[in-house]
Amino acid sequence: MFSPDQENISTSSTKVPVKYGELIVLGYNGSLPNGDRGRRKSRFALFKRPKSNGVRPSTVHVACSPQAAKDHLRESAVTVSFLFLASPIDFVVTDTVPGSQSNSDTQSVQSTISRFACRIMCQRTPPYTARIYAAGFDSSKNIFLGEKAAKWKTLDGQMDGLTTNGVLVMHPRLGFTEDSKPGVWREISVCGNVFTLRETRSAQQRGKMVENETQELVDGSLIDLCGATLLWRTAEGLSRTPTVKHLEALRQELNAARPQCPVGFNTLAFPSMRRKDIVDEKQPWVYLNCGHVHGYHNWGNRDAERDGREGRERECPMCRARGPYVPLWLGCEAGFYLDAAPPTHAFSPCGHVCSEKTAAYWTQIPLPHGTHTFHAACPFCAQQLSGEQGYIRLIFQGPVD
Repeated sequence: MFSPDQENISTSSTKVPVKYGELIVLGYNGSLPNGDRGRRKSRFALFKRPKSNGVRPSTVHVACSPQAAKDHLRESAVTVSFLFLASPIDFVVTDTVPGSQSNSDTQSVQSTISRFACRIMCQRTPPYTARIYAAGFDSSKNIFLGEKAAKWKTLDGQMDGLTTNGVLVMHPRLGFTEDSKPGVWREISVCGNVFTLRETRSAQQRGKMVENETQELVDGSLIDLCGATLLWRTAEGLSRTPTVKHLEALRQELNAARPQCPVGFNTLAFPSMRRKDIVDEKQPWVYLNCGHVHGYHNWGNRDAERDGREGRERECPMCRARGPYVPLWLGCEAGFYLDAAPPTHAFSPCGHVCSEKTAAYWTQIPLPHGTHTFHAACPFCAQQLSGEQGYIRLIFQGPVD
């Protein structure tokens, strides 16, 4: 796959390169908080290189560091040498902080992602199958596993292993379509073998090998690096996905209906995608326990009336249901959508809006969290979902005229 510099050179030529697919980082609604820059992005496109840079096993030796990998000094870690030609890192992925609005929030957390977390190899001829392997190449162009990583010798004499915190993969059933269902999380080894999950993320004992499954990625496969989760979308799958222009058209159509606040009778409007994180005065707000959409107001804020502060729970003036009251945000990352239907449902408690089938799908997926737990989360901001379903149908009030 292309590194960013190679991608820029090749795409500027007359011949359009073959696109294998894209990796989209969960938790970022279309871009990083301060914008995509260099190798740090919210999504990465994988293109066919002018020349292949595939690898094959060369030698195996034991060492404790990249320097010792050259000297073969100690037996506290395993390094597998591969014949390799290009820069060892194509893309940089940092830990995702749920609901973070700035890079400063992200940088304050100590990373749990390996610097050389995983590698993806794409077949250069149709159907351009992508395969994932744990671990990547260090500065010595060796696949390096730390002292605490699980490692072993296979029956055919090859070395295999797992990264310290593991590379987990989940393939959806029935593809990434309106009929998609979550699959089962597995762990991928250095050699691309598939295993059941370890008891905890960094346990020394590996899971059982799953003989009838492979490391091949399919449209909608999820890759978890213990700190960040990526969605793999094939080029074919993306061709069936709504575009950003389509989402913008849906936003304008929604605003053209002139939804109104049933309390203030003012017209509501979703802000443009460029202002997706800034609360606007016309911003729609929703009561998450009932789905009634309003403009911002102080109705039913009994906690604030009692002690002079903003209350967490509010009473809906339409149905008297009490619950969280949050602004609504349009889901801007088109790659997370399963269909092109209108944005009619919102995740709870974050208020990100998308189509019903998209919301229903993501609420069914248990995403890895920490070393041994799983929970459903909003793909647009990575916040853990709450409520009975994790999402709610929005009820808009039309104009009185």
